Amino acid sequence: MTPRFSAEVLELDPAAACAKIEAAIRLQVFHQLRRKGVIVGLSGGVDSSVVASLCARALGADRVFALFMPEEDSDPASLQLGKLVASKLELESATESITPILLAAGCYSRRDEAIRTVISEYEEGWKSKLVVGGRGPYSFFTIVAESPTGFRRSVRLSVQAFQRVVSATSFKQRTRKMLEYYHADRLNYAVAGTPNRLEYDQGFFVKCGDGMADLKPIAHLYKCQVYQLAEWLGVPEEIRRRPPTTDTYGLPQTQEEFYFSVPLLKVDLCLFGKDHGISPAEVASAAGLRADEVERIYMNIDAKRRVAEYLHQPPLLISSEPPSPVRRHCG
Repeated sequence: MTPRFSAEVLELDPAAACAKIEAAIRLQVFHQLRRKGVIVGLSGGVDSSVVASLCARALGADRVFALFMPEEDSDPASLQLGKLVASKLELESATESITPILLAAGCYSRRDEAIRTVISEYEEGWKSKLVVGGRGPYSFFTIVAESPTGFRRSVRLSVQAFQRVVSATSFKQRTRKMLEYYHADRLNYAVAGTPNRLEYDQGFFVKCGDGMADLKPIAHLYKCQVYQLAEWLGVPEEIRRRPPTTDTYGLPQTQEEFYFSVPLLKVDLCLFGKDHGISPAEVASAAGLRADEVERIYMNIDAKRRVAEYLHQPPLLISSEPPSPVRRHCG
């Protein structure tokens, strides 16, 4: 009799999984990339905390350099939690406020101009966030704006306004990556990326921003598996309890409301089911969803993968014989 599909399919042997990843990190950094260590941008989230922990175990804490890169919209807790991890792992670190660079690039002013196309009263002192809506492959975004007095407005964004807001806020991820590579070049280190399988597969990253790295140690792990490793590695409980956040907009915002629309464990199960040809009815039973909801999530997975094709695309060359040296993937 075929075993009933359940969340147990995503359970790992943490010790074995960590040993395999750590061996790969050593091979990639020292032999394939020929670097002395790694740079990790610590965000206070579980993904970057796990990557930093794995790299410290694989290479030694003295070969891992942690970067904290807050800006004016960042949650102060992100910096506090990131420093907690660096302290626990005994990592050398630096704090680089990216606000001055973002101001010079017009990040905030460009974003605000885009928001004012739908909320004319939006001005300095207001805060905002994006929230995804829609069903199946057809999504739309709403801007939620809050005045300094606490007055809130929610307005559906036009495609043009949405693209302008995202284009402006993407300065943040690209600026952070620029600083990571500054320190990487300074130290002859590699840059370790922090996306999990869900983010990597579904295009939840900025091209040439947080999508760019020399190695991505957890891109094969589902989000729930990252949490399993986090517990085994001793990542502080405050981080493991914290809801995954984009930490990009002024108002608190979870990854779920910004991009995935569904609790991440349920998305993990749906992604696994989609990739292994498991029927929506079976996945629905395991995930606590209706079969029609899983069907819509399957459609949404396909839609996001179509968008992610461009994000993963390496630079196109004219020659049919690309150069052989290892290239940094600007995904």
